[in-house]
Amino acid sequence: MLGIIPDFESEVKQMHAITIIGCGDIGQRVAKRCLQQSKPVRGMVLSDKSAEMLRQQAIIPIQANLDDAETLKDTSYRANSVFYFAAPPRLGNQDMRMTNWLASIDSHDLPDKVILISTTAVYGDTGGNWITEQSDTSPTTDRGKRRLDAERQLLAWGQLNSIDVVILRVPGIYGPGRLPRERLEKALPILNESECGYTNRIHSEDLAMICMAAADKANGGDIFNVSDGSPGTMTDWFNQVADFLSLPRPPQISMQQAEQEMSAGMLSYLKESRRIDNSKLLKELQVKLKYPTIKQGIPAS
Repeated sequence: MLGIIPDFESEVKQMHAITIIGCGDIGQRVAKRCLQQSKPVRGMVLSDKSAEMLRQQAIIPIQANLDDAETLKDTSYRANSVFYFAAPPRLGNQDMRMTNWLASIDSHDLPDKVILISTTAVYGDTGGNWITEQSDTSPTTDRGKRRLDAERQLLAWGQLNSIDVVILRVPGIYGPGRLPRERLEKALPILNESECGYTNRIHSEDLAMICMAAADKANGGDIFNVSDGSPGTMTDWFNQVADFLSLPRPPQISMQQAEQEMSAGMLSYLKESRRIDNSKLLKELQVKLKYPTIKQGIPAS
């Protein structure tokens, strides 16, 4: 059954309430922090199983399908801070899920602020150059184009309705349940270190903390690059994880071989190189990262 679960509807206190669209791993970490501050939390998910998981954490579930606009109706966001964490569709250059969600919001039930998790893929390949929030956006992958479309839709909607919108551009997320153990156990190859560009990461616990800081301190229209500030190569990432898990380091292959053996998804990451500057994040949101390097973060994963 789609919609807010009836038994929980009466428990929603609108003032200072939180709604999380796409309440998966990061959403549940944010929800835990909100509940510790006595803020009621609603989370939008699709399946009955996910809804029950939220109930067990005292999160009020909303069951809806972002691909089906009819299921999104009759949900009020008045006086809420909304975290939009839902992934875009898998295909195309547009995020129709964002389109459907924005179209479903009643003009009399608007939120106070929306915080969107986007991606640093909106910058495209920069040849390993350092990237700030002022850098041009020029996505080269469809996933980057979809995220940039979501950003633009949300910012335009926020400006039209005088709603504060904050964009968090996030790279690879790691943390509990997010280490590539299966890939390492299968001894799947990785790219030669000498051919591998820069990638960037953030620990899931640090990301949840940053989301909370953005809700409290960021202004409408703010865009923040989110990373630990310690870029490295994908090859080094897999090697460090393998060492921590006491598994053999994976074999390395050339880019020419990788184009024959690796998935299109993996290649899309390997063919882009950029280093993310997180100084604005640290200064303006006044956050102190718990895991500023993967050497510190992997053991907490």
